[in-house]
Amino acid sequence: MNEITVSDLHQLMASGKTPALIDVREPHEHDEFNIGGINIPVTELPFRISELQALGDTDIVLYCQSGSRSILAQKLLSTQFNVHHTINLIGGIKSWKASFE
Repeated sequence: MNEITVSDLHQLMASGKTPALIDVREPHEHDEFNIGGINIPVTELPFRISELQALGDTDIVLYCQSGSRSILAQKLLSTQFNVHHTINLIGGIKSWKASFE
């Protein structure tokens, strides 16, 4: 499974090569704080797979609060839906916020 650090994602975004961002947390968590992208809770992924398939071969960075749900989402997408171009944000939003402290 592919992973990316917060630092590497910052650099990627600063270069203008922002990948597709998918927040797999619940909507209230996304509304409270997010780093962009689309909010598709991990429980809704099977019902919204067409949104991810529409991205083609674009890299998809999955993120959540700590990295646990996004790893689960990454495994689900790979095994159930043959979507392999996903990247897990290590440490999730917690690490993202810590990078600004």
